[in-house]
Amino acid sequence: MAGLMATKLKFLDRLAFWRKKGTVVPALRLSGVIGSMPLRGAGLTLSSLERQIEALFAPKDAPAAVLLLNSPGGSPVQSSLIAQRIRALAEEKKRPVYAFVEDVAASGGYWLACAADEIYADPASIVGSIGVVSAGFGFPNALARLGVERRVHTTGDRKALLDPFRPERPEDLELLREIQGDILGGFIAWVRGRRGARLKEDAGELFDGRIWTAERALGYGIVDGLAEPRAFVRERFGKEARLRVLEPRRGILARLLRRGGPDVAAVVGEVLAGLEERALWQRYGL
Repeated sequence: MAGLMATKLKFLDRLAFWRKKGTVVPALRLSGVIGSMPLRGAGLTLSSLERQIEALFAPKDAPAAVLLLNSPGGSPVQSSLIAQRIRALAEEKKRPVYAFVEDVAASGGYWLACAADEIYADPASIVGSIGVVSAGFGFPNALARLGVERRVHTTGDRKALLDPFRPERPEDLELLREIQGDILGGFIAWVRGRRGARLKEDAGELFDGRIWTAERALGYGIVDGLAEPRAFVRERFGKEARLRVLEPRRGILARLLRRGGPDVAAVVGEVLAGLEERALWQRYGL
């Protein structure tokens, strides 16, 4: 009974929202690590966001679409797929897109921000990190100390690339740098293509992986201005204009908790995934 009442109240709230006067600007919140996180179901991927992206551009009378960004990055492939889908619909609907950075839009997060026609942020927001990183651990002597023999059989010398249980090989590192170079080239081409003449590259430091506060990034053309999204919408579309924020669907653990609790494996997976995600956020002091 309580659940039915809550659903009814939620419906009435939404109905009241749409009955209010003033322009309604749909906004999509993109918050978290980019990429698949199967146990958590919380990563930003095209498959998990496709319906929300379509809903963002669905209202026929909306004057614009807004992205609310808070991401330390993640998968370059998913960053590209999500950004391309946003651009495809923006061009199809002939609708401007504005991105607003909250705490951070770095690496893949900035890739997503560049899907917008204009990027705004808080002065203290962290933006940039236009680069590629590959991190891991090496344990070349660990197994020998434990008296364990590692047996790896491959069909090619490069199949066991960067095996953490053997010393790094120069040829493996060379191949890794080639892959990183290809991904970085695509990232740079995307940023240059979207930002165009607004970029100030004379300092020679835009694409070396560094980050800036938005206040500093403004001088490089990395962002277009410093603004809060609701104030921006009212200023651009009228005093009664307001945002309607779309939230990505809940992850699998959240759904399990609502249904009576997950099993131990799900909890352990959640903890490990949370630690990995936390490490990404801590790179930017968050």
